[in-house]
Amino acid sequence: MIASSKHGTGSRALLVYFSRPGENYWEGGRRDLDIGNTKRLAQLIAARSGCDVYEIRAADPYPRAYDPTVQRNVREQDQDARPVIAGGLPDLRRYSTVLLGSPVWNVRAPMIMSTFIESADLRGKTVLPFVTYAVSGMSAVDDGYRDALPRSDVRDGLAVRGEDIDGADSDIEAWLRANGLG
Repeated sequence: MIASSKHGTGSRALLVYFSRPGENYWEGGRRDLDIGNTKRLAQLIAARSGCDVYEIRAADPYPRAYDPTVQRNVREQDQDARPVIAGGLPDLRRYSTVLLGSPVWNVRAPMIMSTFIESADLRGKTVLPFVTYAVSGMSAVDDGYRDALPRSDVRDGLAVRGEDIDGADSDIEAWLRANGLG
């Protein structure tokens, strides 16, 4: 389901993200988050950009505990899995720009993001990746999307360390302005 931003349903941009609440890496230790880092960042971006929002949810939810999530992610990457997305995919026809957000897991976007980009028609769209991370920065997430989406204009992404989201206003605003959304 697409949630409309504060600017209504006339948006030509859709923010699509995947996030996982629960135990997360935090300042070298662990912290339990009621709202995942990527969802927090997505909320800040949506509030500033006026984008409509679609949250990717796994049909088989990821564990709240950190270690089992890491283990599952490694298995999914090793098997080149495509985890099932719960519910229907958004109709992208009226959007010219898709902001695509996820955490970085094991230097890649979670495999459920591959499910999305292979299932959604992103041809001719401008794709703006954004990620949250613990230690790897953007890694090669935007390059991975460029490889997977040769008929899309995949721009340079925004990477925000999970612990730094609350202080990322100027980075968010600069990234949105650079991409015509701010």
